[in-house]
Amino acid sequence: MFRYFSILVVCLLMLTGMGCRKPAQQNSKLYLYNWTYYTPDALVAQFEKETGIDVVIDNFASNEEMFAKIMAGGNEGYDLIFPSSDYTAIMIKLGLLTELDHTMIPNLKYLSPLFREKADYDPAFRYSVPYFMGSSGIAVNTQRAPAGYERTWDIFSDIRMAGSMSMLDDMREVMGAALKHLGYSGNSIDRDQLQQAADLINTKWKPNLVKFDSESFGKAFSRGEFVVVHAYPENVFAEISKEKWSSIDFFIPPEGGMMYIDNMVIPKGSRNLEAAHAFINFIHEPKNYAVFLDTFSLPPTTNTGAAAFMKTEQPFFSIEDLSHSDNISDLGSDLELYNQLWQVIRYH
Repeated sequence: MFRYFSILVVCLLMLTGMGCRKPAQQNSKLYLYNWTYYTPDALVAQFEKETGIDVVIDNFASNEEMFAKIMAGGNEGYDLIFPSSDYTAIMIKLGLLTELDHTMIPNLKYLSPLFREKADYDPAFRYSVPYFMGSSGIAVNTQRAPAGYERTWDIFSDIRMAGSMSMLDDMREVMGAALKHLGYSGNSIDRDQLQQAADLINTKWKPNLVKFDSESFGKAFSRGEFVVVHAYPENVFAEISKEKWSSIDFFIPPEGGMMYIDNMVIPKGSRNLEAAHAFINFIHEPKNYAVFLDTFSLPPTTNTGAAAFMKTEQPFFSIEDLSHSDNISDLGSDLELYNQLWQVIRYH
């Protein structure tokens, strides 16, 4: 009887949080809404194994797509969403997010000083925890590009590669690239500076582009359809075998680009709050975060403990490469200035 009583006590202790525990859920599924390519299968499998919770993932290609779905009522179908910082700020202002319980996320202690410096949209992490802080850049197929191409944003002015280049179908990324190239803030709200950026895109860059593309540029680049793409490196390299990586020149232009901070947030309406918190904490366990970084050959910009577990020796870019980049900020009503110019850039 004493042995059975002891076993019962141990079980009760495990259920009340002593040692590792599986989150007690009303629903055995955790619904994620994340960017395409962005959730390593190995980590999902490990989380499912450790918790017994099935992870269901839907993908989006842009913040605008994600936000439109959430505003149409999609927040009730997801437990964890991965918006970038500007849209995180918007969702906080609109009251769309659930406040986080930090006692359930002890791995917050591993957040990097650089990230803490940049996270002005939610400095106390009341509603968001970073997934990754990185930057877009430019990928060049060196086997097909002409000699002496410029390693700045003005590569898109190179008429020698007209008809073989693409830029992201993302207003803030493209406008930000032009602003940075002109020496301005990527979050500028100065009308004259924005007009200069739009003129640069319309007269110098756009005539050489095949299209603006945020969904298929990785696959298209791997098939040889493009020689130069404005890209997130993980999307490009995921489509190309490692033995061919040496033929790709990926760089963040020295004038800087547009940084992104993608976050994990819990929407109001989530039915699996405990599992959502558990997933956030799981991701930021250093050995798990190292798997995420190694999967995409990314640098440890967000988590201070991951470097010790990483196998990747040369990430696609370094933390130093972000030194001149600007984080995409929520511009509030001034965003309309960008929208007006983008309509002309994108559709005329």
